[in-house]
Amino acid sequence: MSTNINREVVSDPKERMPQNNFIHEFIDEDLKEGNRSYGQQIHTRFPPEPNGYLHIGHAKAIYINFSTAIKYGGICNLRMDDTNPAKEEEHFVNQIQEDVKWLGYDWEDRFYHASDYFLQMYDFAVELIKKDLAFVCEETAEEIRLHRGTLTEPGQESACRYRPIEESLDLFRRMREGEFPDGSMTLRAKIDMSNGNINMRDPVIYRISHQEHHRTGDKWCIYPMYDFAHPIEDALEGITHSLCSLEFESHRPLYDWVVQNISCPHKPRQIEFARLNLDYTVMSKRKLRRLVEEGCVDGWDDPRLPTLSGLRRRGYTPQAIFNFCDRIGVSKVDSTVSYDFLEFCLREDLNDHAMRAMAVLDPVKLIITNYPEEQSEKVTIANHPQHPELGVHEASFSRELWIERSDFAEEPPRKFFRLFPGNEVRLMGAYIVKCTGVVKKPNGEIDYVTAEYDPESRGGVAADGRKIKGTIHWVDSQTAVDSELRLYDRLFTVENPDASELDYGELLNPESLKVLENAKLEAWLYEHRHEYQWQFLRQGYFVTDSKDDSDEHPVFNRAVSLRDSYKPKA
Repeated sequence: MSTNINREVVSDPKERMPQNNFIHEFIDEDLKEGNRSYGQQIHTRFPPEPNGYLHIGHAKAIYINFSTAIKYGGICNLRMDDTNPAKEEEHFVNQIQEDVKWLGYDWEDRFYHASDYFLQMYDFAVELIKKDLAFVCEETAEEIRLHRGTLTEPGQESACRYRPIEESLDLFRRMREGEFPDGSMTLRAKIDMSNGNINMRDPVIYRISHQEHHRTGDKWCIYPMYDFAHPIEDALEGITHSLCSLEFESHRPLYDWVVQNISCPHKPRQIEFARLNLDYTVMSKRKLRRLVEEGCVDGWDDPRLPTLSGLRRRGYTPQAIFNFCDRIGVSKVDSTVSYDFLEFCLREDLNDHAMRAMAVLDPVKLIITNYPEEQSEKVTIANHPQHPELGVHEASFSRELWIERSDFAEEPPRKFFRLFPGNEVRLMGAYIVKCTGVVKKPNGEIDYVTAEYDPESRGGVAADGRKIKGTIHWVDSQTAVDSELRLYDRLFTVENPDASELDYGELLNPESLKVLENAKLEAWLYEHRHEYQWQFLRQGYFVTDSKDDSDEHPVFNRAVSLRDSYKPKA
């Protein structure tokens, strides 16, 4: 029996030192005497919106925010940006916490919600009105859009822009009290309708929404816009560096405008990095939600999705995801990363610690005709060839075995070194056998393959020193356990589904899930299936399915194949 190891080998996040990057260079400059963060503890935050599950792109943001705090001996908050109640749910809040913990990061007691600050945000909005820096506007959403102008033409000021301060204060109070219907009024910042940055052209900072909030219920019927709420949350929490993805770069002037014009002593700095794009998938929660709601996948944790819960169910490890994020680096330029590289990082991690065992995916029977019918014995299989300290396990061996259908060929192609009439192969860990023939059913299908074994070759070594080119795995038919195996592939058939003019339904890969219902497992694997992640010898890396596996019906998901199509640069 092997030494027990954890199913998922997770290194201490404090030992995961990230590569130096341009964010660290900015922070190093800020920490110099006289600069904005001198003497302050570095304080970051990860602020997801609880309107769906986190995906691999969020993993990069989690890695950047938490690892940056760790590098500088600082702290990182987890905050739910729950300013839009329409599609936010407590279920998503709980799942986000679980995913961040699974990656190995800890926010300790610093767990917040944007809704914690709704009253303070309202007070800051009132402050801006009193400073004549905000006004209540009665233009419709369509009118605001039309009046914003273009990149080459200035916008058109609202007729409400110069209404008296007291009038705006009164209307904003009545908006809060629920006197007006949705869409009838907004609160807009008063900045500059001719600004070259369209985000600065009197942006909406509050809207009316008679929508129940999953935390505050119907207490509020006005909600702050993200661009207004986000800098306030950062300022109230004492965030020193607000690290966010590149699409917020054009929003940074508004971020700075808000923190400069409210009476909060903290002035965080926003720094943007390129978001993670992955080929053959989609990374928008809105699009992922559509796939879930239209039944294209089996929920948010479908192993074909890039969600963290889906990757975890498939068999990905926190360490593999950390290695992936660390190696792709942190840059200011958007790019698309190959899914093959993500699989390379997983294969590399699993190769180091996954336990080895035998399973036959597409079984056909092998009968060793000269092996005694009533006899059986035990042979030993190494649990990990590179880690002898993990020991060995015993596999039963008898006259009738299951082998892979692809390991036999009646008429073998060139350089086929497995079973065919007259050829010898090594049964992994057991004996050398010579194929003597094949028996077929009336319809022409193979019923079973016959062979004779060499009794002097126990352990797979010929006593006379003859060379055996082929080695195949097997499972004893007397002790084999039936199992369902799920083999996953890319969800889409095209590299960039977002760029296609076709509907998602037409782009789905019909081969993205292949179910094998009659696989055969060796008994030891079945007994310990929940304790480890596995390499099925010669087949790939597998993990028990966290949702559907049971003692009566074991189910395994293939995390990644053994074959590596990604070739890293030297």
